[in-house]
Amino acid sequence: MPPRPTSVATVRIDLHTHSNVSDGTDSPAEVMRQAAAAGVDVVALTDHDTTDGWSAAVGALAPGLTLISGAEISCSIASTGGRDVDLHLLAYLFDPSEPLFAAERYALTTDRERRARTMVEKLVALGAPVTYAQVAAIAGDASSVGRPHIARALVDASVVPDVASAFTAEWIGSNGRAYAEKYTLDAAAAVRLVLAAGGVPVFAHPAAAKRGPVVTEADIAGLADAGLAGLEVDHPDHSPQDRARLRALAGGLGLFVTGSSDDHGDITGHRIGCETTSESVYEELLARATGIGPISG
Repeated sequence: MPPRPTSVATVRIDLHTHSNVSDGTDSPAEVMRQAAAAGVDVVALTDHDTTDGWSAAVGALAPGLTLISGAEISCSIASTGGRDVDLHLLAYLFDPSEPLFAAERYALTTDRERRARTMVEKLVALGAPVTYAQVAAIAGDASSVGRPHIARALVDASVVPDVASAFTAEWIGSNGRAYAEKYTLDAAAAVRLVLAAGGVPVFAHPAAAKRGPVVTEADIAGLADAGLAGLEVDHPDHSPQDRARLRALAGGLGLFVTGSSDDHGDITGHRIGCETTSESVYEELLARATGIGPISG
């Protein structure tokens, strides 16, 4: 196994970033360069539903930078709050060749083009001058196309002033006029798939209410029963009150707590390292993983 950082005072660990393999703006190699420039020691690449950026990230690792290979999995849950809620599950250090989990990731990525085309059709019907070809060009790959790419096309067409303004009920926000449902995994089933592939499942930004409806504490307890390992608590979209509540909940459920930037490059302002994970949690994550190991430059 590659050497691990040992000094709590100097180790900086960011367990959630995105490249342009999904909805970030920078290549996997550039994400690694940005991480090194930000003084991060350990960085996870967690593109949506895909491992396609892993090899390029490995090839760009600087000396002293460690990569945690991962993915952010699209899920949903029948919430005890009385509605279906979309959520994201961070999966770390799983075996990408494990067939059941690989098949589900393939289903998730192949559904992206259908969904994007449906949303573009709705936008055109609403009078927005965008085309699927424009969206696909921004995404670069049909398997990675998503709402952020559609939002950028709306910005380019001067329909909205910025990406955030596209994620509203007026346009492509959850249940918005041009929104389209996507294929998702049941969250508890996704937790079990990650575990069966030797990975470590962590609930991403569970209290990020500005993204849409959030789950209840009972929902999180149910996922903990299914094998959830941790909660991403220290996240830019979480208020101090959210963090305190989630930290207490995690402690009661025996879940570890992570911190991450959820960097998307230009979209989020190149913020790798703005939130970090403790080394003790990092060591626990490594101890739990049986799929693959970290890779150091």
